[in-house]
Amino acid sequence: MPPSPTIAWIGIAPVKSLAMQALTEADIGPHGIAGDRRFALLDATTRRMINAKRVGRLIVIRPTVSADGGHLALDFPDGTHVAADVERTDAGSGIFYGLERAVHHLAGPFDEALSAFAGTAVRLVEMADPGTGVDRAEAGATVSLADTASLRELAAVGGRADPLDQRRFRMTLGIDGVRPYAEDAWLSKDVRVGTAVVRPGGNVGRCATTTRDPDTAESDFDTLGCLAATRGELESTEPLPLGVWATVITPGHVRVGDPVVPPAD
Repeated sequence: MPPSPTIAWIGIAPVKSLAMQALTEADIGPHGIAGDRRFALLDATTRRMINAKRVGRLIVIRPTVSADGGHLALDFPDGTHVAADVERTDAGSGIFYGLERAVHHLAGPFDEALSAFAGTAVRLVEMADPGTGVDRAEAGATVSLADTASLRELAAVGGRADPLDQRRFRMTLGIDGVRPYAEDAWLSKDVRVGTAVVRPGGNVGRCATTTRDPDTAESDFDTLGCLAATRGELESTEPLPLGVWATVITPGHVRVGDPVVPPAD
C-alpha cells in the first residue's frame, strides 16, 4: 500500500531572492506564512525589484529575523555580518513584476553591504502590506507546493542520482508520498496540509535561478533544458512548470511530517 502523503519541508524567504529559511512548523494565515517575502531589494535608481534572475549570487546571503520580527541580520559568504533593528524611515513604492506596491525604506547598514555585494546600488525595503511580496500575489497566491518525487525524476533526466535540492525552487511546502508532478491535477481543488486548507490556482513556471546551486550560486544543472525535454509540451498556466501556487482557504498550522490530503481523483 503506498504511503500516505506528508509534509516534507516548510520554507520561507524572509528577504525576497536571498537564501531560503527552513522551518519545522508554522502557522498558515490568509496571507501565507508570516514573514515570508516580508523584505525585498529594489534598484536604487529605477525602484524596480532586484531578484536572483538579475543578480544570481544573492541566493547565498542568509537572512535571519528575530522571533518578534524586530531585528534583521544578513550573513554573507565571505563572513561579513550586518544586523540592526528593523527601523522604517520613509514610505515609498517599488515596481514588482510591472506592478506598483507600497514599501517602507529601512535604516541601518543593509543598503551599503548589499550594494557592494550585488555590484549595483540597491535598497532594502519592507513590504507595506502583508503577502504582497509573494510571487503572483495579484492572482491570489499565498503559498506554493511541490512534490519530492518530481525532484528525483527531474534530477534523473539530467543524469543525477540524488534528488535536486528543493531550495532551488523556493517553494513553501514540499510533499512526500505522491507521484511526480501530482499537484498538476490539483488546480482549483482543495488540499489539506496539516490543519490548513489551500486551493492551488496555477502552475509555477521556472526561470534560470533554478539552475543555480543554492549554496554556491553556481549554475550547475540544466533545469530548464530538462523541463523543456519532459514538460515543454504540457498544457499549463505557465511554461516549464514545477509545482503550483495556491490560495489559503482555511488558515491552520503545519508541521514537517503532518498529513496531506489531496483532492480525490
